[in-house]
Amino acid sequence: MGAEVVTALTESRLAANQVNGSFETRDPMMGRYVKIVKQIVQSFKGFVIKQIPRSENRRADALSKLASTCFDHLSKKVLVEVLKERSIDERQVSTLSTDGPTWMTPFVEYLQWGVLPDDHNEARKIRIKAPSYALINGELYRKRVHDAMVEMRR
Repeated sequence: MGAEVVTALTESRLAANQVNGSFETRDPMMGRYVKIVKQIVQSFKGFVIKQIPRSENRRADALSKLASTCFDHLSKKVLVEVLKERSIDERQVSTLSTDGPTWMTPFVEYLQWGVLPDDHNEARKIRIKAPSYALINGELYRKRVHDAMVEMRR
């Protein structure tokens, strides 16, 4: 994504201080996670990790509640992936190949050059959905709902 300076927010004081080096990691598994985080952090020009109390972060609170819930009752619109193994143990990395057209191609062409598909219905769909995306350095990103709504009103 090209980020150079990152601020990470967590509600875990322990995790934040372990990454900062203020606390030592006693659990070997956590030590492996912290080691990987420290390797990734070196690729940024600037990195800060801060502990935010749960009471001050409704979004993190909602995510933590979602993570501790049984997923059987959720509608099909909520996608949840349950990992069968710890990500720290995962050895295979899959890469996406963007050779040839993908579902993103019409959006990129429309946002970059104003080109729409010949099919009237497809062109209409692209025009309607395009404000939800941004093209940054040739890469397609989905905007936050609020940002897309503000842009559509302009």
